[in-house]
Amino acid sequence: MKKSDVLIIGGGVAGLMAGIELAKNNKKVILLEKENMVGGQCKTEVLESGDETYRFDYGGHRFITNNEVLLSFVEEVLGDDLLIAKRSSVILHQNRIYEYPLNLKNLLKVAPLKLLLGASLDTLKILLKLIKPNDSDFKSWISSRFGKTLYENFFGPYTEKLWGVKPEKLSADWAGQRISLIDLKDVIKKLLFKNKKTARTYAISYRYPKYGFGGLPKKMAEKFISLGGEIILNEAVESFTYKDNKIQLVHTKNSIYEANQIISTMPLNEMSTKLGFESGLKFRSLRFLCLGLDIEDFSPHTWQYVSDYDLLPTRIQEPKRRSSSMSPKGKSSIMLEIPCNKNDEIWNMNEDKLLELVKKDLKKLKFEIEDKIVDYFSFSTEHAYTLMDIDYSEKRDKTIDYLNNFQNLIMAGRQGTFRYIFLDTAMETGLMAAQKILNDESHTKEKIYNHRNEKTVIETKSVA
Repeated sequence: MKKSDVLIIGGGVAGLMAGIELAKNNKKVILLEKENMVGGQCKTEVLESGDETYRFDYGGHRFITNNEVLLSFVEEVLGDDLLIAKRSSVILHQNRIYEYPLNLKNLLKVAPLKLLLGASLDTLKILLKLIKPNDSDFKSWISSRFGKTLYENFFGPYTEKLWGVKPEKLSADWAGQRISLIDLKDVIKKLLFKNKKTARTYAISYRYPKYGFGGLPKKMAEKFISLGGEIILNEAVESFTYKDNKIQLVHTKNSIYEANQIISTMPLNEMSTKLGFESGLKFRSLRFLCLGLDIEDFSPHTWQYVSDYDLLPTRIQEPKRRSSSMSPKGKSSIMLEIPCNKNDEIWNMNEDKLLELVKKDLKKLKFEIEDKIVDYFSFSTEHAYTLMDIDYSEKRDKTIDYLNNFQNLIMAGRQGTFRYIFLDTAMETGLMAAQKILNDESHTKEKIYNHRNEKTVIETKSVA
């Protein structure tokens, strides 16, 4: 049996942030990570092809924050490996390329007449207040603010492909925090002008580690260990012994752990199941198909959103647009994000078959790269997105109420609090959890679990 003051479950950025703060304050801390490396959803996978290296992140991470203390910490940890990158994003829709965010000049130049006329009529209805804001579900939220035309062309198909359910079955909560054009006045302003004061969702400049985002948790782990913390890899939690509102023991395949306090970033639904409560909460998974390319540039864009429902990917990323070190000199790569559910057809599909399907989609998008593919591989992540269906909030509240019965347990991180949050917010929840254990009375569990849960766009300004 191994004993510590605090046991942290999960070696993502939230767990590591908590560990660093606790170890810095002389707590004996053990961190358990079920994988063979730290990072969680912030790892970077590597494709070695001959003597060349291609790097791919788990998703489209970028560091943006309005927390100066957190920015200083990341700058200190990464040092010269922290770059400033600029984002360029477009939307691919029916073989047309739209600038992201939208602007009037580009719409007039690119959009077909039918779309323009429909969007104009919808705008007029909204201006005349013939359509009123409706927050009952995602479809209603979008349609009442942007109109039926933009919903049917862009928001609806993309959203259904991403989440795997009809948009009317999704909560409107995440739309209000992730879509920055939240009323008609703002829409018109952004369509007429390329407003320099863009909302956070559309931030252009951001910080990025030179060799991929996996560099951040690696450096954080080194700092944690230098402060006396202990990390045990390949150590998945299997069960708990609990009694009288307290977790007494944590069981893994290899050992048993005892701690005064526990911080967990384990997915909220999995933690609750292991502690005797079925939450009903679900996650949406992602399969990443990564292609090394024998071309200098694939496109000028960091991200290309694929809105067409009949095409598999939701987003095409070109890693070297963030850092030139993500691919060999003179070459590039792309990563295609394909939504799925664990153990469905896409999740289990053979890599060769998946590549053939994706190549057909790329041809439909006018990307002729078949003879430029040097090598390829794929990887998956089970807990990519919190599935915010219509009744997720009620299920989440009940789950948290149950877990709050365990006085020595604090949940943190994106998966641990079941929140669709940005990277810096996840790190902040880990820091807050540690500070609560260190007797900071300003941090309650409720504040940690709902940190930055505003009904407006999350963190619309950045000091990074």
